[in-house]
Amino acid sequence: MGDAYVGARTPRREDARLLTGKSRYVDGVRLPGTLHAYVLRSPMAHGRLRGCEAKAAWAVEGVVDVITPADAPGLRLPCVNVLPGQRLTDYPVLDDTVRYAGQPLAVVVARTPQAARDAADLLELDLEELPATVGAERSMADGAPLLYPELGTNVLTDFAMGDDDCAAAIDGAEHVVEMTFVMGRVSPYPLEPRGVAAVYADDELTVHISSQAPHHVREHLADALGLSHDRVRVISRDTGGGFGGKEHVYPDETLVCLAAMRKGRPVSWSESPGDRLVATMPARQAVHRARLALDGAGRFVAMHVDVIGDMGAHPSNTGASTYAVTATLLPGPYRFDRFAVRVRGVATTTTPTGSYRGFGQPEATLTRERLIDEAARRLGIDRIELRLANMLRPEELPYTTAVGQTYDSGDYPLALRTLRDLVRPIAKDDGRRRGVGYSCHVENTGMGPSMDLKAMGAVAGGYETVVLRMEQDASVVVYAGVVAIGQGIETALAQLAADRVGVPIERVRVVLGDTAATPYSSIGSIASRSMALGGGALVRAAAGLRDKLLALAAHRLEVAVEDLELAGGAVRVKGDPHSALTLRDLATSAWRGWDLPEGFAPGLEERASYDPTGYTYAYGAHAAAVAVDPETGAVELEGYWVVNDAGVLVNPAVVEGQIMGGVAQGIGEALTEEIVYTDEGQPVIDYLLPTTREVPDIEVVMLRTPSPLTPGGMKGVGESGTIGPPAAIANAVAAAVPEIADKVTAVPLTPAALWSLLSAG
Repeated sequence: MGDAYVGARTPRREDARLLTGKSRYVDGVRLPGTLHAYVLRSPMAHGRLRGCEAKAAWAVEGVVDVITPADAPGLRLPCVNVLPGQRLTDYPVLDDTVRYAGQPLAVVVARTPQAARDAADLLELDLEELPATVGAERSMADGAPLLYPELGTNVLTDFAMGDDDCAAAIDGAEHVVEMTFVMGRVSPYPLEPRGVAAVYADDELTVHISSQAPHHVREHLADALGLSHDRVRVISRDTGGGFGGKEHVYPDETLVCLAAMRKGRPVSWSESPGDRLVATMPARQAVHRARLALDGAGRFVAMHVDVIGDMGAHPSNTGASTYAVTATLLPGPYRFDRFAVRVRGVATTTTPTGSYRGFGQPEATLTRERLIDEAARRLGIDRIELRLANMLRPEELPYTTAVGQTYDSGDYPLALRTLRDLVRPIAKDDGRRRGVGYSCHVENTGMGPSMDLKAMGAVAGGYETVVLRMEQDASVVVYAGVVAIGQGIETALAQLAADRVGVPIERVRVVLGDTAATPYSSIGSIASRSMALGGGALVRAAAGLRDKLLALAAHRLEVAVEDLELAGGAVRVKGDPHSALTLRDLATSAWRGWDLPEGFAPGLEERASYDPTGYTYAYGAHAAAVAVDPETGAVELEGYWVVNDAGVLVNPAVVEGQIMGGVAQGIGEALTEEIVYTDEGQPVIDYLLPTTREVPDIEVVMLRTPSPLTPGGMKGVGESGTIGPPAAIANAVAAAVPEIADKVTAVPLTPAALWSLLSAG
């Protein structure tokens, strides 16, 4: 194998479709006789729905169905991730107890979208308002309104990890830095909103949906709606971004499918822009009470963090696992004599929180890296040297942390030193204060070991499967369970297949996103796993297919397999290019059952699964250069640098694009984005995504340490860019205005927030 494609900057094949109006998004699905659904949502944060009068709605011309909680009793969705002691493990699709503003209360179905909306406005809701509770710490306080009175508490999970004697180590340390960090609630905000087009015919439900995990959706819909799994087909062709927000099926999407079953006609629904921030699950919101202990030489003695996560109205599909990931990645690339963490997930009268790109890791990185910078400032130690002195060295890997993460491979100090050499601070005399901030992280990618998921309480498997077929004309088709969500996986899988099978990439087709055609994938394209797991399975399948081709050729040429090579579209005898059989000849014979070795089944198809023995760990180092206006608190990001290691890079251009996009999202989290609630639980819909003004040029340098676990050596990269920016930017701001460095503890660092800190002095 010459690896003509792996490692090449092959143009993304999907872009031609996506950029010329030929994409296959859900809103473009046109089914004959389609009805349209509108979801009516609660205007209040906490209350009881005592009644829903629908007579006026039924009177609107074109209305064909109205679904209220009374029409869907017992319809529930599961929590796939269930953490120790988690008190709720599923949640209702419709409920007459309201626990957040935006909660679905009813669905109206009509012949036109306008009629459905008009009729929904005429539904008469009899709501009894109850006190709201906003903010996890307030919700834990004595006397806070209980969302589930039968539980007697709003704390839905509470567990600890790490060393039992961590607190004693901190108490006996020479230096202790203690800080409390606050992360704002942010939205995944994919370009394509959530949407569903469902049809029920011949006792089968077909669902077109914008999803990261169609097989996952099929399971949950089938179980919720009382259908056998073989009666549900889920199709997710081109998903216009997911970022974690589309990794499961939502109550409103389930209701659309229920409506299709009730009416026997296609029903379509798309999330409206006004609903996005209250309906699609947000993430990140947490409070970390953290302590870092050091000895007199600056060695990390211990770290303890109390993680208090805001779960919203109920555990979502992910439960409190975001906070568990925070807990397990808090140590980062450093040595600690002792480490421990406590995790609490708390219910509040706000939209349930769920997955978002990075999944708990930006929060962990912000806390750890701010503590390190503050320790360096207080002790008068260079912040980079402090990191390097405590950083795990390559020869120490594999290394298992106090919270059970076994880092597999890498050179963490090299990443930081490389980054230091890249940074070019900007010097201007314009009245603004400037600083550079750094952050380092280790990222668990390739979420997969199925038995590990079972042990963690996840109701899912983690392996991936690929079916690889060579047709009679020697064209190749890849069927994979992972899906395309804009990450370039279609191109990358084609590159892998072309190299490993030995065909031109133009002869490779990749089929994704249809549960009727693709192999089962329990959790799909989440957690930086599409290439590490799906690619790993493809490498195995390709090896099996090559073995079959060589066996066929050896039989027909009457030579040993060891004497053959696959090159130039043929299998030939080494050193004798005239003694060869083309791939087309071999494939045609195989499919026709001609001249096969004994025991060789007709056809040329290989099915392979990859269930990893462990996670594979990518890592990175980020730096940000900022200018702070002391008069207004405005922060301008003037430069950004990334050093990242994701193992073998199948397509470096795709990898760099993924990192840059992730950095842009991390910049938003650090500076502009936040969903804020009033004390009454009402969301303030003023959500500021970063623009080209806020996102500077981003310089990316890639290291390449192959994964010792993954077939092909790949590690995940989809989330890497999001993990470092909040910490790097916060550290840069603290460096620019050191007089308030110990108060730079919350993101986003909006002008108002920073001006308040500067004014308070």
